[in-house]
Amino acid sequence: MNSTQPYPHMKIRLPLLALAALTLGSVNSASAAAETYTIDPVHSTLSFSLRHIVSKFTGSFTKVTGTIVADQTDLTKSTVDATIAIGSVSTADDKRNAHVLSPDFFDATKFPTAAFKSTAWTKTGDDTYDVSGNLTIKEITKPVTLKVKVLGFGPGMGGAQLSGWEASTTIKKSEFGLAGPAMLSKALGDDVTISIGIEAGYKK
Repeated sequence: MNSTQPYPHMKIRLPLLALAALTLGSVNSASAAAETYTIDPVHSTLSFSLRHIVSKFTGSFTKVTGTIVADQTDLTKSTVDATIAIGSVSTADDKRNAHVLSPDFFDATKFPTAAFKSTAWTKTGDDTYDVSGNLTIKEITKPVTLKVKVLGFGPGMGGAQLSGWEASTTIKKSEFGLAGPAMLSKALGDDVTISIGIEAGYKK
């Protein structure tokens, strides 16, 4: 009687199948940890400030939309993809709003949105991250790093899970075609400080 293993290849295949199952389970677990939060434009805003002669001029964009895919177990694996509606600009003056939206600056009819898409999240503290990404304004794309603070995660209305975020950065408006007419270039500073407040929701 032949005592050798009738199916010797099974000795190899079984461990490989077990390894594959473990790997797949690990991938599925990691995927399950990531949640897609939708930015709430009603409770989110982007403010900006820059020098005006010897003082500071401020304004905001009131319609920010997009998604944050957040892995609470490791936020360095997260991503953000956000869009700013240029027409939502508010500077507390209708004439100034119209000028900001004109071809002198944003040319909002031709370029109605700006966008930010992250490329990397780097942990810098217990609840802070450097979020690197690409900012596109007037079809000009430049790398930008946001200083992000995680405000927290918690239950919201109707069973939704909420997340809160703060972010800030500084850009040079001339790099995005926003220098403005020559007569204003000396009156307005080039550095623009941006402050962002985001509430985003996730519902299973």
